[in-house]
Amino acid sequence: MPQHGWADEGFGAVADAFARNYAEGRELGSAVAVFADGRKVVDLWGGTADDRTGRAWDEDTVLPVMSVAKGLIAVCAHLLAQQGTLDLDAPVADYWPEFAQRGKEAITTRMVLANTAGIPLAERQLTFEELTRWTPVIRALEEQPVLYEPGTAYEYHAHAFGFIVGELIQRLTGRTPGRYFREAIGDALGLRTWIGMPQAEVPRLARLAEAEGRSPLPSADLLPMRALTMNGVLPFPGLDDPHGYNSPALLTAEFPAAGAVSSAGGLAALYAAVATGVDGAPRLLGADTVTDAVRQLSGGASWSGFPDLGARWGSGFLVDSPFRRLLGARSFGNSGAGGQFAFGDDEFGVGFAYTANLMGAGGDPRVDRLIGALRTCVGAPEPAEPVAAGG
Repeated sequence: MPQHGWADEGFGAVADAFARNYAEGRELGSAVAVFADGRKVVDLWGGTADDRTGRAWDEDTVLPVMSVAKGLIAVCAHLLAQQGTLDLDAPVADYWPEFAQRGKEAITTRMVLANTAGIPLAERQLTFEELTRWTPVIRALEEQPVLYEPGTAYEYHAHAFGFIVGELIQRLTGRTPGRYFREAIGDALGLRTWIGMPQAEVPRLARLAEAEGRSPLPSADLLPMRALTMNGVLPFPGLDDPHGYNSPALLTAEFPAAGAVSSAGGLAALYAAVATGVDGAPRLLGADTVTDAVRQLSGGASWSGFPDLGARWGSGFLVDSPFRRLLGARSFGNSGAGGQFAFGDDEFGVGFAYTANLMGAGGDPRVDRLIGALRTCVGAPEPAEPVAAGG
């Protein structure tokens, strides 16, 4: 399969790992981008963006990046905190009084970012059209009782994460989270990254496809699946459903925790902007802010009994953990269903992103292989524990 782009001298191991993923038949289309010390050093892409038409992946190809979106929202929250606009440890209700009911009075933004807020979903059944109008979701979250005492247990807040923090962004800035992200961060950096994809980007969108042999999903009745699908309204995988993740109707709306669209270059540049600044510009978040963000707050088996998959959370970001070994204690990122991943590290001065439209099967080594290659390029130590199978 043809591959395109370049890698600077000293980063050839990343290019080799990218080529190996294709040689082993693990890719349909994909891209990897790396910044080091604020400068792009790897920009590679290849394969097929749309398996129905055969359209090739190019340097401008974007795709749904699933929960990698949480990193965009987390950066926005930390930027507002750094500016003194948002106190992550104050009750959400200080900014959003209607939220203070049914056990939610003491929930803080940090609890939401750490997936410990006790409100992993809004249980009221909403239609897809209501989900895309924003306000019905916010009202449902206001009315939702906590499922457990906030701050005491981990439970993945698959969509509640984005709607709660997104509503705070809107109340503090007067802008929806997607618009705030673009105006405060994305436009200045020229990122091909959106929460709420512009209609003009639809022709450049890669189509997600399911790899053969993917492990069966848990029962749709389990709490984590209800949170992930918003009570079955967003089918998963169901990619080509009218409301699935290949649907422009979903991707042009604002689903801030899981509905972002991006290129690999856009995500890598975002994390580089946080970690080091890009092309000589000041870094987006200071070292103290990153220190606050990477402090581990949660992980392990979930409150609902879902097994420990090795993920460990700081404030809005996945941190170096058995789920995915990164570069070290200053690494922070987010993962998307099917294999997408992006992270930054201000110790090693890195912004990294990998995007792929073939949603990987069990034992998927693609991104772990790329991160392992990057580790050798920047001289990061080998992880103390083995990388979990498939990441």
